[in-house]
Amino acid sequence: MHLVELDVSSIPFGQPLPFPLRGVGGVLLVNKGLVIRSSKELQDLVVRGQTLYVDTDEAGPEYRSYVARLQSMLYTDKPLGEIANVAIQVARDTSEQEKVNQHPEWESWQLRWTQLLHKPNPATFAEQFDRQLNALLRYTKKNPNAALLALIHLSAQELRNYCATHSMLTAVICTLVAHETLNWPAPHIRTLASAAMGMNLGMAALQDELALQGGPLTAAQAQAIDSHADRSVALGKELGISDPIWEMAVQYHHYRDPGPLAEKPIGRQMARLIQRADIFGARIAPRAARHASAATPAMKACYYDETQAVDEAGAAIVKTLGIYPPGTWVQLASDEIGVVIQRNAHAATPKISVFLNNQGIPCEPLPRDTALPRYKIKQTIAPKDWRVHVSVERLLALL
Repeated sequence: MHLVELDVSSIPFGQPLPFPLRGVGGVLLVNKGLVIRSSKELQDLVVRGQTLYVDTDEAGPEYRSYVARLQSMLYTDKPLGEIANVAIQVARDTSEQEKVNQHPEWESWQLRWTQLLHKPNPATFAEQFDRQLNALLRYTKKNPNAALLALIHLSAQELRNYCATHSMLTAVICTLVAHETLNWPAPHIRTLASAAMGMNLGMAALQDELALQGGPLTAAQAQAIDSHADRSVALGKELGISDPIWEMAVQYHHYRDPGPLAEKPIGRQMARLIQRADIFGARIAPRAARHASAATPAMKACYYDETQAVDEAGAAIVKTLGIYPPGTWVQLASDEIGVVIQRNAHAATPKISVFLNNQGIPCEPLPRDTALPRYKIKQTIAPKDWRVHVSVERLLALL
């Protein structure tokens, strides 16, 4: 059972519910198909259950259809009011999702960030942004390998929700590097993650359009890309962000700035770390016009700076994530193919689960110790060459 809290204000009257409603602990309150006709009936349910939930395992296709409908409305530029009124709005944060060994509904997180970044409302942005960022940071702190596994896997196979997924991945990478390798204080780490989530505020919708665009950039699109850092800072100020370190990190996140981190002010250090994580995340993500890169060349691209010297921020990323970060598909010396599930103390020997045997036939997940010569990693595999589809939920269940 995977309970996700509902926003009761968006439950429509006079329409059959597409899935059952449950209360705290999963107690069944209302069967699928029941019509709630008035606010009094709804209030009675809330009183009985205190909080209303949907079990996404039980709801299955109906829940995914709801998420897809919201996503479609975002991409067709529907008014915010119309989007908000779609039946059975998924609540933003749930206590169930934040338990130590529980995972979020990643489709919902992608959608929430997409909506927030595409159509920021000055009246509500700061509160929504902080709430969603806090949820991401809490989850990453409790489940660092799971956060990497989910976001690298999702980044490598999806064209939609690129901006949100890419920003979350960049924020998670930066957070882990700053905490585990650079030993930055907590306030700096939070500012860093916030800047990573806000770095593309000025072109969020355009980023998602470009991921689906097969042809070359127009002159207007090229101009928007060139100026997006300035516009992201300006928009951040309009939305209530007044941190000069955040502004510097966003302003310079595409600036060519090689050299030791210690010689830069903290905002520029953040910008450099965001830039190198940004490069890795962009390389592993597909576009309509090109295939996604395998993890090895993507890591190499962030490891070396503009002069082809080792970049300090890039090297910190490789040290933190390992040579084969979670979510990376690999071929072993045994010719089996699997996915990296968890980092190890040694960067080259992560935990692997095999999904294709040495004859290329799908199999139940098999753990492999890549420190053993017969299971040594031979090469990484680009997403276009994956021969089996595995859901992010199935991968997370292996942890």
